[in-house]
Amino acid sequence: MAEEEKAVEPGQEIVLEEGTREAEADSVRISPEVIGIVAGIAASDVTGIAGMSAGLVGGIAEKLGRKDLSKGIKVHQEEEKVKLDINIIVEYGVRIPEVTQILKDSVRQSVEDTTGLKVTSINIHVQGIHLPREEKKEEEKPPAEE
Repeated sequence: MAEEEKAVEPGQEIVLEEGTREAEADSVRISPEVIGIVAGIAASDVTGIAGMSAGLVGGIAEKLGRKDLSKGIKVHQEEEKVKLDINIIVEYGVRIPEVTQILKDSVRQSVEDTTGLKVTSINIHVQGIHLPREEKKEEEKPPAEE
């Protein structure tokens, strides 16, 4: 004998009984933070990138480290598609178009391979240039007399 169909009012949730689950009940959701970390790891391997920036509002550049690899990366996720905004600091003397193209290729490859999501766009925002420190001058200074 068939089960009775129950009327469902608008806004009311439908609950399936055990044993009537459908295949679409299974899902995997990847957090935007995880996508940002994957992108940050890929960025940390690109020569010519000095660090990530919190953006114009934060204004504080941080060296890439293992603590906050998603720093400077904003993830916009819609279903199976991902858009990334990456704020970077480049090393002085590098060719910015070449470094950013390498960065985009590396990040796209890593995110797509790791998550299975399609990266539709990557926007790179160069926030600054890291100048080399003059460490030799600091070393050559004579010790202060007391």
